[in-house]
Amino acid sequence: MRAVLQRVSQARVSVDGDVVGELDIPDGGAGLVALVGVTHSDTPEHAAKLADKIWRLRIFDGGDGPERAAADIDAPVLVISQFTLYANTAKGRRPSWNAAAPGPVAEPLVDAVIDALRIAGATVATGRFGANMQVSLVNDGPVTLVLDV
Repeated sequence: MRAVLQRVSQARVSVDGDVVGELDIPDGGAGLVALVGVTHSDTPEHAAKLADKIWRLRIFDGGDGPERAAADIDAPVLVISQFTLYANTAKGRRPSWNAAAPGPVAEPLVDAVIDALRIAGATVATGRFGANMQVSLVNDGPVTLVLDV
């Protein structure tokens, strides 16, 4: 599994003009947006490991730099499925999506990430799997990381 993780001061996702997921972040606070991609070999164990990494990665300031995790400050998380994270752009100008798992494989694993985050105590908002989504966010820092598990 792969995620692009962004520390944000605000974020929302819309489908057909309707907001389907939004982070409730108090002024001066921060949250996370996790764009999550799934490949063919991923398992529920990968989903659990990715969720733990998202929730416990120390990327929030603690006074002397990034010392705190989302778990430490109860930062909300917006999880959005993103099959394009497994695009292969090595040849030509048209990406190949062969490495991305098909929807029936990927959707339950994205749901497993969401469920594991909630079980860990996270407040989680989501996009809509397979939909054409519009994501709006303000990257805080900016901090953007790629996670592979």
